[in-house]
Amino acid sequence: MKEIFGIPESKKQRRQRISREIGRKGKAGEEIIRMNYALRGYEVERTGRGSDFHAVKRDVLGRVIDSKYIEVKTGSSTLSELQQKTKKRKRGHYKVERVEPPPFFYQDL
Repeated sequence: MKEIFGIPESKKQRRQRISREIGRKGKAGEEIIRMNYALRGYEVERTGRGSDFHAVKRDVLGRVIDSKYIEVKTGSSTLSELQQKTKKRKRGHYKVERVEPPPFFYQDL
């Protein structure tokens, strides 16, 4: 048992805290990648199944120049079965972005 501010933390509370931290770390990583692609001129939209985002870059006339599906991974996480299947189906249009957001982006204070 670990103590937080003098209050003992149970195993269940520790698992919940770590799970929340991992979720926040993933969301922070997604936000960093979303901003990076938006700054490079891509239209970024959330997909939700098999990948995190679909990024499309258009020319001045509105024609599609580049289109890719992006999966954001933080830490040592691996692709799920669905993500591997999507990567295989999309072939060259699927990009796995690895990012390590700074700790102050996601940790409890």
